[in-house]
Amino acid sequence: MPPKSDPSVPVEITVRVTGGISGNPASLAPKVGPLGMSPKKIADDIAKVTKEWMGLRITVKLIVQNRQATIEVVPSAAALLIRALNEPKVTVPKGTPTLHKGNLAIEDVVGVAAVMRPRSLAKEFKGTVKEVLGTAKSVGCTVEGADPIDILARVDEGEFDDKFEGKQ
Repeated sequence: MPPKSDPSVPVEITVRVTGGISGNPASLAPKVGPLGMSPKKIADDIAKVTKEWMGLRITVKLIVQNRQATIEVVPSAAALLIRALNEPKVTVPKGTPTLHKGNLAIEDVVGVAAVMRPRSLAKEFKGTVKEVLGTAKSVGCTVEGADPIDILARVDEGEFDDKFEGKQ
């Protein structure tokens, strides 16, 4: 049997959950059980923290130290874009692909890119905006009333450079 881990050492656990819903504690048990934590309590805490992301699949980072869990929401670009669309909640059967037919302003895309910048691999902020535009294409929404790929070409031409001023 392996030796017990030191409880004072912080342990990071990453979990993908549906926001606002108390997930199945059985899926958390193998991750938090060895750390001496209750999976049911952790599932309830995650549901409370992710309430504002209701219905969206998001990543949550648990930092466990001294049998105390700190929960951090790490949203993806897709989750941020869908949230920016402000679509009403729709109940569809599980497994049905959801099409997001909405329109975003370029300011919304720049805002999402600013949140995603620390995790982006792009050298410049303009590259991060282009990554977010690609995500908008996969989500299925439009930007400024046009296809995100057309906006991407306009970003390459430098049309929106004034919006990126001061962003790193």
